[in-house]
Amino acid sequence: MATRIAPPLLFPAAAKHTATVIFIHGLGDTGYGWASAVENWRRRQRLDEVKFVLPHAPRVPVTAADGMPIPAWFDLFALNGKTDDLRKEQDERGILKSRDYFHELIQAEVNAGIPANRIVLGGFSQGGAMALFAGLTAKAKLAGIVGLSCWLPLDSKFADFVKENDYNRQTPILMCHGDEDQVVPTSFGKLSSELLKEQGYDATMKIYPGMPHSACIEELDEVEAFLRAHLPPQDDGKSEL
Repeated sequence: MATRIAPPLLFPAAAKHTATVIFIHGLGDTGYGWASAVENWRRRQRLDEVKFVLPHAPRVPVTAADGMPIPAWFDLFALNGKTDDLRKEQDERGILKSRDYFHELIQAEVNAGIPANRIVLGGFSQGGAMALFAGLTAKAKLAGIVGLSCWLPLDSKFADFVKENDYNRQTPILMCHGDEDQVVPTSFGKLSSELLKEQGYDATMKIYPGMPHSACIEELDEVEAFLRAHLPPQDDGKSEL
């Protein structure tokens, strides 16, 4: 049985809060694992109006980890770097449960006064997979979606799930992947990106030479630029351009 999800790690906006980024960590990690990346994105003070929300996954038994309970958004049955094995058996129940949780986080921001089109959902690895799935099935149009070193889960049935809430077909999607990823194959990331494009989604794929299953400063800078582009400061009439 999954343990209860702890409250997310929050980084309040440095100025008036007008936008939110929810960023989802990967398997075996916590929200704290991406705290330094958030500090990197904030260091130039170009995202001062953005609040960052870093949720923590519950500990669940993971088949690929010999059934050990570790932080995970859903069960993984294989983690051997093979696309076919990742796609063959998927924890649909767990994926949908986590999707609902992220939809709740989005709704909480909307209830607090942040429009959905000022919210970006992103993540790394398993968290990136959830960002893609939860973002593209969100109940309102988001500002953007970021998926790092990840894939689109339940891809063979994705078109059916998106019929429920198809508000994000025009939402910009940034996908990044290293070309030496031995955990989530680069080819699977590319396949997911192409599948989204074929279904009419605005997906962009960036490949980083020599990068394994991790992040690099160039990639983090790309994400920062994406956030700045899609969550621009809102001029209240008092600030100068």
